[in-house]
Amino acid sequence: MPEFSTRFTRRRLALLVPLLTAGLTITACSAPGTEQTTSGDSDAKVSTELGTDPITLEMYAETGFPLAKALADEFTKQHPNVKFNVREDQFTVIVENAPRVLSSDNAPDIIRLPTMVDLVKDGLLKNLDPYFDAHGWDKFPASQLVQLRLTDGGAQRGSGTLYGMGLGYSVTGVFYNKKQAEQIGMTQPPATIAEFEDLLAKAKAADLLPIMQFNKNTAGINFPYQALQNQFGDASQIADWIFQKPGATFDTPGSLKAAQTIEKWAKAGYFPKDANAIDYTAMMGEFQKGNGLFMFNGDWESANLDKNMAGDVGFFLFPGESAGAKHVAMSAPNTFGVGAKAKNPDAAAYFLNWVHTNDKAREISVNVGGSHPGGPSDLALPAVGDGTVLAETLKASQQLGADNGAVDFTANATGGIFAAAITPEMQKLIAGQQTPEGYVKAVQAEYEKELSR
Repeated sequence: MPEFSTRFTRRRLALLVPLLTAGLTITACSAPGTEQTTSGDSDAKVSTELGTDPITLEMYAETGFPLAKALADEFTKQHPNVKFNVREDQFTVIVENAPRVLSSDNAPDIIRLPTMVDLVKDGLLKNLDPYFDAHGWDKFPASQLVQLRLTDGGAQRGSGTLYGMGLGYSVTGVFYNKKQAEQIGMTQPPATIAEFEDLLAKAKAADLLPIMQFNKNTAGINFPYQALQNQFGDASQIADWIFQKPGATFDTPGSLKAAQTIEKWAKAGYFPKDANAIDYTAMMGEFQKGNGLFMFNGDWESANLDKNMAGDVGFFLFPGESAGAKHVAMSAPNTFGVGAKAKNPDAAAYFLNWVHTNDKAREISVNVGGSHPGGPSDLALPAVGDGTVLAETLKASQQLGADNGAVDFTANATGGIFAAAITPEMQKLIAGQQTPEGYVKAVQAEYEKELSR
């Protein structure tokens, strides 16, 4: 959802948005024939025109993640009557503040969403179905928005009403240092998990750090853990658990095997000895200095790595147990929603539509955000340089889409699961203070506790 008080967090995902308030000032100068929104119901009529009156959109975004601000600046450049007041906080702060901020009299028009379920249940997010119809979002691939839908006022994710949109659609995988890969004889990405583990052993034998991964404050090692879990188990069962479907459980053979593998890797010295003291920023700095053959992370770092390690970094989707296995990877929208008490919901939705459909906005989403821009499937992707990491991550995104293998982050299963269970239990697991069996059961116990509230 990934929470991550760093850039890792920014991608972790989440979603939200409900009802609508009356009196939209931005529609006062709408083109003839447009209608003004008067309620938050799914049949509410909304304006798809921006108008020319001066307005200021309140945006609540994540610190250190430049895409939202870059898009806002370009939007103002194209629409000078619209200004943005951008407030930024670390993701963990947004998670804590979102309910209070969204219920305030100065609620944001556009907000970076942590998990959506509780916000929707509390009526703090706007129902976007009227905008889905008005802006023609039915032209978007259905799978692109499925993680942003909730049924029956927040009862379950994965279907129902739309409550969020993505500012970029991320894919996670494995970055690798090409020079170090060459040093251990890696000529192409591994085709199986066994081949990947063989490379880890070769790196360790060559006195290289096999995996540079952070685990302080938020469980960065949940990235390799879920990469394994996605392959060892049934990805649809993992999605059911994240979407809170009745009977879904984290306590499965695949989850246990993934935890056992992480424990094995930790004991073998494949992670930094002080991983629990390394935060996301430090991880990125160390990897860019050449400390680490592999790093599990997301495409949002593509542009950064192309700049700071030009030509020296590759990327691949984590392989399966057998060669040719279907690609499965954590992938989710960088979710933003519209506050139920937003003063300018129509303009906020106009901005979200523009992000997906405007040529310049799509270019910014790719070059600044490093992710697929989403939007209608018939729109061409912005051009990127051959041989860049960005080109590889975009290709990986297309491969994942072709295999229909996108799975949300387990960190998004409930509002508190990442901070209350996944992070502390993963920290204990790699430190030898928790067993794989104990890890899986602890996460499931917290999940059940939260769902019972």
